[in-house]
Amino acid sequence: MWRRKNSGKQPRWPYLAAMTDKVTDAIRRLAGDRATIRMEGGRTGVVLDATGLSATARSDLETAVRAAATDAGASDVRVVVTAERTRRQLVAVASGKGGVGKSTLSANLAIALSRAGRRVGLVDADIYGPSQPRLMKVEGTRPTAKDKVLDPVPTPYGVPLLSMGQLVDADRALAWRGPMAAGALGQLVEADWGATDTLVLDLPPGTGDVQLTMVQKYKPAGAVIVSTPQDLALIDAMRAIDLFDKAGIPVIGLVENMAGYACPHCGEVSDPFGSGGAEAAATRLGIPFLGRIPLTIAIRTASDAGEPPAAGNGPDAAAFHDIAAQVDAWLKER
Repeated sequence: MWRRKNSGKQPRWPYLAAMTDKVTDAIRRLAGDRATIRMEGGRTGVVLDATGLSATARSDLETAVRAAATDAGASDVRVVVTAERTRRQLVAVASGKGGVGKSTLSANLAIALSRAGRRVGLVDADIYGPSQPRLMKVEGTRPTAKDKVLDPVPTPYGVPLLSMGQLVDADRALAWRGPMAAGALGQLVEADWGATDTLVLDLPPGTGDVQLTMVQKYKPAGAVIVSTPQDLALIDAMRAIDLFDKAGIPVIGLVENMAGYACPHCGEVSDPFGSGGAEAAATRLGIPFLGRIPLTIAIRTASDAGEPPAAGNGPDAAAFHDIAAQVDAWLKER
């Protein structure tokens, strides 16, 4: 029988086993179950599942794992990073004209959807009048970028944001033609949104080239149309609905904003913009009516202060959460 000659030294196999354990432990401490490790012939192969991580986090984890394996004694370390593609649904919030509270609804809808369990991001595509940085309390912030891909800015409400208002000075007028504006907005949508599964897209008012390019290129799952109750606003809202019909984008429903004013002194409700016009229009058009948002000083002051009502438990939060629940249910059926 062949016997290994005893050279007086300890065999190498226990040493290799110990090193394997050391390398494996070092990688597991950093990556946990994300790492699949294989050591063979002096080579250490690591497959990292980076699903849900941002580009920065993926890069940092890869670098840390490689360094830890080398420090633990591995000489030839090869790391492969993989990730499942996130299925992301876009919800466009649109209006046929400005001044109807579309951005306020977008901010509160995004927060309410996040509270409902979705991983939500907010894109402020209102290129000529971006207001989301103030609404989401991140005025003065600037997004970073890696390899020309933007990283969304965190907000106090758990909803990351990208806005043209974060890329240009607040008092600077943008005189951009349609293709240039659409290209800039594309960078916001194509940013590194990580594990985000829902993007709320606050579109510019109107039905022009920018809006058409955005909906055709990025194909939102559906659109929420915002209008005030008066007839002139409803005429413009119907134009927005027609734009989405022509682009093949289903309309999730219609929201009536500034619907009724309750006097803070006597409690009497008046309707300076009319009442029920949006609900009647929704019925006539055969689209869902998602609800009314009242005209209250509390919503206005909270929005100006960067404290969206949907982030709290006040009386004005309920309307936004009810609309978000309907949007959430609609998306789950897609």
